[in-house]
Amino acid sequence: MAPDTHSSHPLLDPSSSLPHANSNDDRGRRRTPSPYHPVLYDSESNFDPSAADPSPFSSSGRPSNPRRTTSTSLRSITPVPLAAQALHLDTTLRYRLAAFFLLVSLVTFTVQTELASIVQHDLGWDKAYCMLYLTHGSWVFLFPLQLAVLRLLKREIPWRPFWRQVLWEVRVVGSMVEHQKLDVQTPRRRRGRSRGGGHQQQANSPWRYLVYTTAGVTCALTVAGLSWYLAVSMTTPSDLTAIYNCSAFFAYAFSIPLLKERLHMGKIVAVAIAILGVLIVAYGDGNPDSGAGEINGGTRFLGNIIIGVGSVLYGLYEVLYKRFACPPEGTSAFRSVTFANTFGSMIGVFTIFVLWIPIPILHWTGIEPFEVPTGRAAWLLFWSIVMNMSFAGSFLVLISLTSPVFSSVASLLTIFIVAMSDWFMTGKPLSGASMLGGVFIMMAFGLLSWSTWKEMEEEEARRRRVVAAGGGGEEDVEDSESDKDEV
Repeated sequence: MAPDTHSSHPLLDPSSSLPHANSNDDRGRRRTPSPYHPVLYDSESNFDPSAADPSPFSSSGRPSNPRRTTSTSLRSITPVPLAAQALHLDTTLRYRLAAFFLLVSLVTFTVQTELASIVQHDLGWDKAYCMLYLTHGSWVFLFPLQLAVLRLLKREIPWRPFWRQVLWEVRVVGSMVEHQKLDVQTPRRRRGRSRGGGHQQQANSPWRYLVYTTAGVTCALTVAGLSWYLAVSMTTPSDLTAIYNCSAFFAYAFSIPLLKERLHMGKIVAVAIAILGVLIVAYGDGNPDSGAGEINGGTRFLGNIIIGVGSVLYGLYEVLYKRFACPPEGTSAFRSVTFANTFGSMIGVFTIFVLWIPIPILHWTGIEPFEVPTGRAAWLLFWSIVMNMSFAGSFLVLISLTSPVFSSVASLLTIFIVAMSDWFMTGKPLSGASMLGGVFIMMAFGLLSWSTWKEMEEEEARRRRVVAAGGGGEEDVEDSESDKDEV
């Protein structure tokens, strides 16, 4: 039976035999899906639980491994046209997912911004750090929501093997993230006694790495977000908007040393046009000191320094996440999406259990007295938190599927969208500067989209050449990444 080419893992479907795989060991026998294979993330997997082992782990505590095939043997029995077709399908899926999550991030950020503005300014619940804590802490629900969706798609699998496969996927992709390569030694539990009498856990488990990475990325994100709230009352709205949104430039600057990003003239021009558009929106009305009020020069300068540091840290946060918390190039689109939501939940867990500490300190010192929101403020705050969680999950996925530079410039579209929503809600028309700046930002986004699309096309062509040449290692297809260490 030919493999299902519409599946996200068309070449490794355990319920179907591969072309030309006619060995005596495999002929006429259904294979039990291995926990190494991401059957949970294949929406069209033909997994039959009635024919499967009720547990993906053997009695020895080690995962069962019924398929003793290497990535080399898989390449040798898989026709090159089918492998190339799988690469093309995954690239197309990556385009569609990126477009979908971009749209979701723009809509949810716009709604969240409007709701947060009403809660803080109109209803008087102006608790900057508490709101930051609640919004970032809500990210913890990203993984449970994803788990619920996967469970609905895989209701035929008993809960115990389903949960084990989910955890196994997190560990496998976590190891790929840690080593930034597809060909990694899968973490597994060894039988054997340590000196203390307990079972030994293999040293290459990714959990410790993920904990440290979560702590570092979350701290950069929290300080960047907090700088916005600190600088709001110290500088003008124009300065705040212009400086903070320069994070797109810093994302590109950090991408060069950390992500080995090549200097690309198209990207440089796109980032420059985007920042120019932001400056036009912020200062184009001819009154750069608008909103300064009683802010003196020294306070405004300090506020600009604070928001400048936040802009740098936000660009750094995006690049750190891409470099240390995203799967390497060649990972399938579905795995990139699912692990992005998993890491988002890790940020939420760290926020809830660690970043609550400043709340009582701010309350006791009188800087930000704690107050539980009630009535309409509580209701709108709840929906603002839900929108922020949706935006965060979509934005993390977008970075994982594309790049920090593309995601950062795309987020600048929200400046124009928020201005449009203000127009519809308040009846105050857009100024000429806002419209011109919005046009510049959209031009920059279009140019960067074209540049990113060209890079993804070049990457797909390179991987096709590798498949045609029979190459392996880190250059291999994403569909064989889960089978490389099963020997």
